[in-house]
Amino acid sequence: MLDCLKAINWKKTGLFAAGVAFGTAGIKILSSDDAKNVYSNCTAAVLRAKDCVMNVVSTVQENAEDIYAEAVEINEERAAKKECFEDEADDDDFEEVENEADAEAAADAE
Repeated sequence: MLDCLKAINWKKTGLFAAGVAFGTAGIKILSSDDAKNVYSNCTAAVLRAKDCVMNVVSTVQENAEDIYAEAVEINEERAAKKECFEDEADDDDFEEVENEADAEAAADAE
């Protein structure tokens, strides 16, 4: 039987036993009331940070919507001005053609 005890690597066995002891102690520490309080406080801090981030995100979205609405309005105004300018240009062209036609008619009448 002593031969059996001599064949055991006591260093590895001791490390295993120490790991089990520290693991058991770690589980007890992690499940203690103090640890639960720490977890609760950390979770509450994360939730507060989430609320803050969501407030900033909603503000940015509102600003982006305002900017988009203004950009659409600017483009509509530019399009209206362009139509008005093109209508005036068409009227000027029509008047020029009408004046040329009158001039040709007067020249033919002479």
